[in-house]
Amino acid sequence: MSVNYTYISIISGVLPVIAALYNYRHLNSVLKIAALFFLISTMFDWGYEIASHYHVMNNFPGIHIFIFTALLFYSIIYYKVSSSLVLKRVVFILSAIGFLVLIISTIFFEGFMDYPSIANTVLSMVVIVFSLMYFYQLLSRQEFVHIEKQGLFWISAGVLLYFATNVFLFMLFKRILEDHQEDLYMIHTVTNIIANILFTVGILCKPQQTA
Repeated sequence: MSVNYTYISIISGVLPVIAALYNYRHLNSVLKIAALFFLISTMFDWGYEIASHYHVMNNFPGIHIFIFTALLFYSIIYYKVSSSLVLKRVVFILSAIGFLVLIISTIFFEGFMDYPSIANTVLSMVVIVFSLMYFYQLLSRQEFVHIEKQGLFWISAGVLLYFATNVFLFMLFKRILEDHQEDLYMIHTVTNIIANILFTVGILCKPQQTA
C-alpha cells in the first residue's frame, strides 16, 4: 500500500474535527456527540501511527478498544435521532446484542493481542442497520425535508459507505494477511478518506435542527 495514501487517510480524519471547531456554535447535540467521536477516532489513528514509529507493531489492543468505543458512540447517536419508541428499542436491542457479542468474542475467540475480525464485522453490521434505519426514517417523513441540509444525512452516508464496503474486508482480514493484503486493504484506505470528507460536509451543514 502506498505510504502517501496511508498518511492521507490519517490526515483526512482531522478534517471533521477542524470543521467541528469552526462550526461548533451551529451544531446540535447529536452532531456534537459525533464531533467528539471523530476527535477520539483521530486520536486513535494518530496513536497507531506514533506507536509504529516506536516499533510497536501490534496495535490490535487499541483496535479492540476503539471498536467498543465506536459501538457506544454510534448507539448513542442513532438512539437520540430515532423518532419513535419502536426505533429506539431496536437501536437499544441491537446495541446490547452487539456489546454482548463483542465481549464474548474478546474473551473466548479473539483476545486483545489478536485482530478483532469478529468484533469489527459485528460493529459493521450493527452500524449498517443503524444508518439504514436513519435513512428510512428521514425519507418517510410526511413533511418536506431538505435532506442535503441535514448533517447526519451526510454522516450516515459516510458511515454506510465505509462499513458496507469494508465489512467483508474485516471478515476476511486474517486470510488477507496471507495473500494480497496491501492491494485489498487499499479499499479501506480510500473509503476512509471519502467517509471523512462526507463527515466533514455533515459537520459543516447549515442550518441544522436542534435535538
